Amino acid sequence: MHYRQFFFAAVGAAHVSALCPHFAAQRTAAEHILQQKQHIRVARATDDYSGMDSYGDVMTDIAALLTDSQSSWPADFGNYGPFMIRLAWHCSGSYRTSDGRGGCAGARIRFGPEADWEDNANLDQARKPLESVKEKYGDDLSWGDLIVLTGNVAIESMGGPSLNFCGGRVDAEDGLESVPLGPSTYQEELASCEVNGQCEAPLGPTTIGLIYVNPEGPMGIPDSVGSAADIRSSFGRMGMNDRETVALIGGGHAFGKAHGACKSPPCGSGAMEGKGPNTFTSGFEGAWTNNPTKWDNAYFNNLVTYNWTKVDGPGGHVQWEAEELPGLMMLTSDIALINDEYYLPLVMEFATDQDALDKAFSDAWYKLTSRDMGPAARCKGDKVLYPPALFQNPLPKSQSDNVDFEEVNKMIKEIMYTESNALRPDRNAKGEPYYGAYFVTLAYQCASTFRTTDYSGGCNGASIRFQPQKFWPRNIDLDKVMDVLRPVEKQFKDLSWADLIVAAGHAALVDAGGLDLQFKGGRSDAINGDYAATSELRDYYLNPMIANEDNANVMGLTAEEFVALAARPRSASHEHTLGYVGSYTGNPSVLSNEYFQLLLNEDWVLVSDLENGYKAKSKGLYMEDYDLALLDDPDMKAAVEKFAMDEDAFMQAFTSAWEYLMNADRFA
Repeated sequence: MHYRQFFFAAVGAAHVSALCPHFAAQRTAAEHILQQKQHIRVARATDDYSGMDSYGDVMTDIAALLTDSQSSWPADFGNYGPFMIRLAWHCSGSYRTSDGRGGCAGARIRFGPEADWEDNANLDQARKPLESVKEKYGDDLSWGDLIVLTGNVAIESMGGPSLNFCGGRVDAEDGLESVPLGPSTYQEELASCEVNGQCEAPLGPTTIGLIYVNPEGPMGIPDSVGSAADIRSSFGRMGMNDRETVALIGGGHAFGKAHGACKSPPCGSGAMEGKGPNTFTSGFEGAWTNNPTKWDNAYFNNLVTYNWTKVDGPGGHVQWEAEELPGLMMLTSDIALINDEYYLPLVMEFATDQDALDKAFSDAWYKLTSRDMGPAARCKGDKVLYPPALFQNPLPKSQSDNVDFEEVNKMIKEIMYTESNALRPDRNAKGEPYYGAYFVTLAYQCASTFRTTDYSGGCNGASIRFQPQKFWPRNIDLDKVMDVLRPVEKQFKDLSWADLIVAAGHAALVDAGGLDLQFKGGRSDAINGDYAATSELRDYYLNPMIANEDNANVMGLTAEEFVALAARPRSASHEHTLGYVGSYTGNPSVLSNEYFQLLLNEDWVLVSDLENGYKAKSKGLYMEDYDLALLDDPDMKAAVEKFAMDEDAFMQAFTSAWEYLMNADRFA
């Protein structure tokens, strides 16, 4: 089936006829709770937990427990450090760029489904030594911060490079926000995987239940070339390039060992059954280096120096051994790094240049553990990276204090009703040229990229000016809207495009609906499109109902707020540009509850020559499939019915939603 992309809150959706009502019936009780909870705003800048100014005392306490091996779960080589690195890595490594889900903010690795993933076996034992630290600091220290910080301390205590730390993670009360990561019916609704082991984007790992790839090789076949392809794909889905990928794999495998003491666990007997030398975790057995509690580049030297051959390990899986290194092993996913034309030069570099490895690993580790935290302004503590990394959307200081926004607003209002050569205007009920609906669309498209899942996106920085956003299907010709506004931008030299875009949408809505909107300047513009290049268009949804539900969740909107924003003024001219016949209203200069009344009362029929377009039988008005899909979600339909009868309620919800979305990315 061919799907036509649309851009609504940075998303693409499929044809209404693709709706599958039976999905809802298959959802588990937990997933039904998630469906309800997804309309509740999750962690924001106003959350109670604010991190610490300094984590020095916590780090001291962590360092003391790393070498205090307990009989209840003895530490490998007398050091819990490698175990803690795995905990921090797996807590953070669930992050995916497609929708910003995953990561260690929330510390949901403590709950299902993440706690039950095959790759996270025995990590409950890694958390137990940390309970005393958590108890000591109580609510002043979140589990998310503690887990990541412990990984940092473990690396540094074993001779690793000095690491930066972005604190301030807010703990989740349960694992419901990880349900979309799978395995679950809800995950299949969002992003299905026909064959587990061959999962593709937007999912992060190739195998649901693993963090990245099957270490034995694709589908358990020890094919190192195929494994390299899987590694590049999966690490790429969490935003890592080749250099970061190789540094992370080799840096992580500088420490510790894999556990697969026998084929049929529990292994061993007596007091040491299933632990110590009898531990079974992944089913692979052995360390990667001769000194697995010391940071060095031995992993890379071992890879390129010795001849590795396949053997059947004691845990029943194929692994690789070198005759000259008895007791050590490599995984197929390790051997993959020397059988790939791009990975191999990096392996060779790190094998001969320890300083290069130190730098590459420390940068990649910070990215791994901080990618879900958003801009650097959200980071707490005294070890925050400065200047911020690219993924943290570094922006220049705003000059908005020098801007008279009252004068800006006056000029916007003049331009709103003045025909420009840059773009054909709409016409209001009086036949006058009108750009207000265009201004609303531009502001919405700029701001609706915000994701509360990882605090990325939004209009601060005005990434809509750059690739890829400026070429997303729903953003066609919005650069011409900026051309209409360019005289304002030129008039006020310290006015940022980000502030101007939001101010123009604000002015248009006040003009159209008499809303009491509060505008606050202070946004600045990115100097180039490097950060914008990391944006991803969510065009993978199976149907528009799922798209609507998930967009509300990702943007942090309630059901009512999401539905209210759907009734924003739309430019008929822009709808034509997008390939649609027209808009739901003949007068784009008015904001009212007409949209909801039409949605409920008109008989909408599919336009045969317009995919995803619907026409009212009795009127020359048009809607799209995501409009009609609002009636398929019970919460959203209730909001439609409420707003159709109560315009004041609609205006209040719209005001709340608009002000939230325009400011959701403001953290400084």
